[in-house]
Amino acid sequence: IYQIPAHAKNVSLMFLHGAGQSMRTWQTTPDGREGFQSVFLRKGYPVYLIDQPRRGDAGRATVDGTIKASPDEQFWFGQFRMGLWPKFYDNSAFASQKDLNSFWRQMTPNTAPYNDKVIADAVTDALQKTEGTVLVTHSQGCGPGWLIGTEAGKNLKGIIAFEPGSGFIFPEGKVPAPIPNNSFFGPTKAVGVPLSEFKKLTRFPILIVYGDNIPKTEVKNPYQDYWRAASTMAQEFVNAVNAEGGHAKVLHLPDIGIKGNTHFPFSDKNSAEVAKVVEKWLSDNVK
Repeated sequence: IYQIPAHAKNVSLMFLHGAGQSMRTWQTTPDGREGFQSVFLRKGYPVYLIDQPRRGDAGRATVDGTIKASPDEQFWFGQFRMGLWPKFYDNSAFASQKDLNSFWRQMTPNTAPYNDKVIADAVTDALQKTEGTVLVTHSQGCGPGWLIGTEAGKNLKGIIAFEPGSGFIFPEGKVPAPIPNNSFFGPTKAVGVPLSEFKKLTRFPILIVYGDNIPKTEVKNPYQDYWRAASTMAQEFVNAVNAEGGHAKVLHLPDIGIKGNTHFPFSDKNSAEVAKVVEKWLSDNVK
């Protein structure tokens, strides 16, 4: 889906969702407010929404898949840093308890096995039909996003990654050691790619955004400790990009006074504040 407003800016935005989500995550919020799709259209940006292959409207796959019943809401409540079931964190910016059902309804399964290369290739093809585009990714979608950054041409003008938790790439021979943590997923790992490919990430600016309730040191809470390790790896990734001449940054929203965000800063109650941060970064960094 794409929309181009009248008197559009010369920078467009393409949104790629995360695990268990579809383009719906950008269209609205659990409490029914406008999502980033409409927010940035009103600001004058052409907006492209995509479902990754084997998910949502792109669910017709060329390989077999099985969808199993998964009563796992309590797990995702913790993993998405809403709180520890059934209690929200005291400062949580999630809409409200009564909006949880709307949030669960927007989650949707893969129709076939997840494959980051298939996703990266498909999105890269889509980018070739746009001009001057910033890719906005979320969570699991951030992994393919880095691969897209190594494949896409000059029309890719930047990447904004909300809360990447996996899929970080580094130059071969310079991959950091796995970061131990107390999550259910094991150590946070990264993979190596040829330096010539990695250096393509230096052609455009990169912003990585994390929300709140992420500790700086090890904790027993498995969900929070997962994000501690993930955000630590994100900083290592940014350091590696910048060491090769790039322009990358990790932004923790509490550090600039925006508090309580879950794994979904773009749909929490303070999403308008988050949108202003994104807009300023676009204005300052993407020409």
